[in-house]
Amino acid sequence: MSTASIDLGDGLSHIATALRVPVLIAAVVILILCALELGRFGVEWWRHWRNRHFDLGELVARAIADPAHAAYYAGYARNGITSQAVLTIAAAPAADRATATERALVDYELAVQRRLDRTRLLVRAGPAIGLMGTLIPLIPGLAALAGGDVGTLANDLRDAFGATVVGLLVGTVAFALTLTRTRMYTEDLAGLEQGTVPLVKTASAAP
Repeated sequence: MSTASIDLGDGLSHIATALRVPVLIAAVVILILCALELGRFGVEWWRHWRNRHFDLGELVARAIADPAHAAYYAGYARNGITSQAVLTIAAAPAADRATATERALVDYELAVQRRLDRTRLLVRAGPAIGLMGTLIPLIPGLAALAGGDVGTLANDLRDAFGATVVGLLVGTVAFALTLTRTRMYTEDLAGLEQGTVPLVKTASAAP
């Protein structure tokens, strides 16, 4: 083996070892972020379950017919993004309501995508950081094993396995949150569209 290859391997090994602490910190950070998203989802789910008996299309239609009480009807929407969409549609002037409806639906979809992107990022970042946190401690651990230092290897394996568990946990929870939220938001979008179909058709038919 050439000296250049050895030097290159040692350099990469030093770089990977230097990343050990940042990667372990990142594992803790994504775990905290995942816990926060889980808490936010708990609030969303409670509101969704509490208002599950209210038809969103009917709420939108009533808010449009009675803009003065739109906030009351929007309060029965299943999440904050949907409530904002209902308020935006109801607050628009009658002459501009069809255009405002289309804009509100687009804004709703963009807001949903931004919220889903948070958990989608965790779906990717969790396993990636977990894998890095698994492999990096093995470098000094294997070197210690070669010198007969089993205690150092045991400590390194503990860090490695801990990072693996955190990464898999974050990825699994984030994936479940993404799927559940996608279904919830899709149902709400269908309700918004159902309540605003006449307006959208009017805008489409206008010259």
